[in-house]
Amino acid sequence: MYANKKNVLQLIALLKAHGIRQIVLSPGSRNSPLVHSFAVDSFFTCHVVVDERSAGFYAIGIILHTGEPTAVCCTSGTAALNLSPSVAEAFYQQLPLLVITADRPAAWIGQRAGQTLPQPGMYNTLVRKSVQLPEINIPEDEWYCNRLINEALAELNHHTPAPIHINIPLSEPLFNYTAAALPEVRSIRRYLPNVNIEEVMAKEGFTTRFQKHAKRMILVGQLWQQTEEIRVLVEKLSKEKDCIILCECLSNIHSPHVICDFDSLLYALPKEEQKRYAPDLLITFGGHIVSKRIKQFLQTNKPKEHWHISPSGEIIDLYQSLTHSIETDISVFLNYVASCSSTEKDKEKPYASFWKNARKELPLGSIGEFSDLLVVKEWLEAIPENASIHLANSSSVRLAQLFPFKKGVTVYCNRGTSGIDGCMSTAVGYAAVSGRQTFLLIGDLAFFYDMNGLWNRQLTKNLRILLNNNGGGEIFYALPGLNKSEALETYISASHQTQAKAWAEATGFTYLSAANTKELKDTMPVFTGNKGDKPILLEVFTSMKKNTDILRNYYHELKKK
Repeated sequence: MYANKKNVLQLIALLKAHGIRQIVLSPGSRNSPLVHSFAVDSFFTCHVVVDERSAGFYAIGIILHTGEPTAVCCTSGTAALNLSPSVAEAFYQQLPLLVITADRPAAWIGQRAGQTLPQPGMYNTLVRKSVQLPEINIPEDEWYCNRLINEALAELNHHTPAPIHINIPLSEPLFNYTAAALPEVRSIRRYLPNVNIEEVMAKEGFTTRFQKHAKRMILVGQLWQQTEEIRVLVEKLSKEKDCIILCECLSNIHSPHVICDFDSLLYALPKEEQKRYAPDLLITFGGHIVSKRIKQFLQTNKPKEHWHISPSGEIIDLYQSLTHSIETDISVFLNYVASCSSTEKDKEKPYASFWKNARKELPLGSIGEFSDLLVVKEWLEAIPENASIHLANSSSVRLAQLFPFKKGVTVYCNRGTSGIDGCMSTAVGYAAVSGRQTFLLIGDLAFFYDMNGLWNRQLTKNLRILLNNNGGGEIFYALPGLNKSEALETYISASHQTQAKAWAEATGFTYLSAANTKELKDTMPVFTGNKGDKPILLEVFTSMKKNTDILRNYYHELKKK
């Protein structure tokens, strides 16, 4: 019987899954759930060394003979500090030492409880990775705990071996040994096939697994480099393999062979049909994903396998189903997949056709009245090919995702942290050095927050700013529950009556405005044109309430079939 601590059970099960057998144990009460669970499992070879200073170096001796990762486990407080010399030695010798330190719950640190000191990150730069496991109370805790352990273990031999640290808080009671078996756990594997991807992928069975999965999905996040090369390969896959390929507008993969407006399709999808659309194999690459619906769809309908292609090797488990992190160049991987032998299924394309037919049957949402949605539609239809587009966060990027982009258009957005700050400054800097006609779509709060982005000498005539001024933070009115708050208008959406005209003209812009559809259509040719010796700002005035109602109706009409 194992200790009944769920974070302990996750750790023990994952060490087995990753093949870590050698465990050096230093006695203690706080780490007793760990010690007991290691000792009762015949998979592990346990060594007892009382002095932690010696235990760490003892583990190094095992590593030097076996070449395999070895764990050392101790109790809380100064016991963990006593491992520091061996951790430093392992770091500079580049040895895969796994340090497991038991700890009191965070609430008792600094409260004069016995054997306590701040243990998370205590080895600082002398370990490649340090994680603090949660105590597991809800399913999300279990997923988080599993992910953290996998992330840490993946760093033991990432390019070069190095020590890692897992700190595990344990609440009392500590001595309940009632768990009859270890849980089934998800092991995330990292592969580094840059040297010979075909050999590694064949050896690990990726070719066979790719061919056997009935439903394959490729989801592409934000990209701004190698996009043309990736687009060609993605189109090749779409034509030759039974893969549905979903690309957000920020991927810069604008092609008739992929689905970009999948957010609308997912909204229209009846709940009872979701399983039919869900993939068996999910392949992801690129940066951040804007669509909340695709995140929820994949988290609810988890694929059997999820391969994430990451040139940096980072482990990204956004959909809570990651099984393999493949550290390689995206184009190298896509070339490999394209070269896999095709099957009869690839010729018939039942899964991809299923998605594409659903997309064709999706009714067009009605926009109708003057609104932010209509403004974005008219603007995207009017911009020239090969322009550069910058999207501010919140409503701007979400509205833009609903419409197609013209050939050659390049799209940028600060989705690294998805904050309100800096969107305008980024576009101004880009326009100053690119020479390309540069458009920025931005809302009023983001614009006025970053007004100093226009306070510089490098404003260039190729810059165009489309400011949707609806008098506040419109997106907050669309969030269920929040739209009932009495504080919404004044304190959350920050409603205002500020206009940009004086500031724009003071900083050297040609200023245009529109408050209805006719004015918008009259000003759009000037705004999107390439004439004039000044940057141009077009301020569009709409209503937050009307915008919210029109957007809601637009989505509701998608369900009418």
